[in-house]
Amino acid sequence: MSGNLTTHVLDTANGCPASGIAIALWRWDSKTLLKTVRTNNDGRTDEPLLTGVEFKAGVYELVFTVGNYFSEYGQYSAPLFLDEIPIRFGISDIEAHYHVPLLVSPWSYSTYRGS
Repeated sequence: MSGNLTTHVLDTANGCPASGIAIALWRWDSKTLLKTVRTNNDGRTDEPLLTGVEFKAGVYELVFTVGNYFSEYGQYSAPLFLDEIPIRFGISDIEAHYHVPLLVSPWSYSTYRGS
């Protein structure tokens, strides 16, 4: 069994999954950009962000670019309060599933280790 890393983004202001959010995944301890992806219509990525041999213990950072998403609604004034949201976290168990969801509005966000 091998662990993996997944995420999803929920728009709490409009009560829907946030589609089209750009996400950058960094290996923080080496300052290496591993990949960039976008959320699908369900607010998720089409595939796990890390899996198999690429899923290693270490410190990572997800950077969610939410500014463009909320700008498309047109009801939020520039400059936006939130534009890019970095979430730094550690992976210690390479056999476990790590899920890092983002619940976001133009004015706040929260995250947790999901299942």
